[in-house]
Amino acid sequence: MQAVQNRPQPDLIDELPVAYVEVDAQCMVTRANRAARDLLSAQGGELVGKPAWELMPFDEQGQGRAAFFQCLELDEEPPVVRRSIYTSRGGFRVCELHRSLIRDEHGHPAGMRYVSIDVNEAQIAHEEAHKSRQWLESVLASVPEAMIVTDALGFVRYVNPAVEELFGWKAEELIGKVVEKWMPLLSYSSSTGDNNPPGHRKTLEQRCKGVATTLNRERKEICMEIGTSPIWDKENGYTIGVVYVMRKVEGAA
Repeated sequence: MQAVQNRPQPDLIDELPVAYVEVDAQCMVTRANRAARDLLSAQGGELVGKPAWELMPFDEQGQGRAAFFQCLELDEEPPVVRRSIYTSRGGFRVCELHRSLIRDEHGHPAGMRYVSIDVNEAQIAHEEAHKSRQWLESVLASVPEAMIVTDALGFVRYVNPAVEELFGWKAEELIGKVVEKWMPLLSYSSSTGDNNPPGHRKTLEQRCKGVATTLNRERKEICMEIGTSPIWDKENGYTIGVVYVMRKVEGAA
């Protein structure tokens, strides 16, 4: 029993599954656990005694160094940030850095702790999604017909520039509004003989196409061709919105 009590206790920091690093007031690495050494250093212990900003891309080192000393000067717990970190395998990976100040016996900032979580794949996925969204919005913006996209509840989520030309409304004035309230259909006729203006519930269930009279921003009547189509989620089959495509009838007031 006595032998068990005298057994050396493991370094709990060294056993952490995430990279943990401590730096002093000069941003020199004073401690790095096993995960940090595996991630950042090919020679294990070579991290200690080196400036932490050397792990960053060269063009970001000055900014990172300035941000570190500013955190110490402000004497405030720093927020979580994302940084590109050079790894032992070569190349950079995006890591989420959770930071906290190390304080001396007088309570003054004396360094900083870093817990690093690799979010490289998540960052890449986010950037790809952002690029895809930008590409899609560019495509929709180039469509000559006025186009409105709503969610399943009828709230406007997207309008293209042609909407402003047709109605006089700007995108920021329409986003978040209920489509039926700002675009009331005063009259409607279709080739199928159904002349009842299609409400939002109907547009969720089927495609609609016809000629309608509505009001523009100046509350003047305009005649337009209008087509609607439900938007289905391919994975679960649910209706997630409606797309409206409109074009002014030539010769109509």
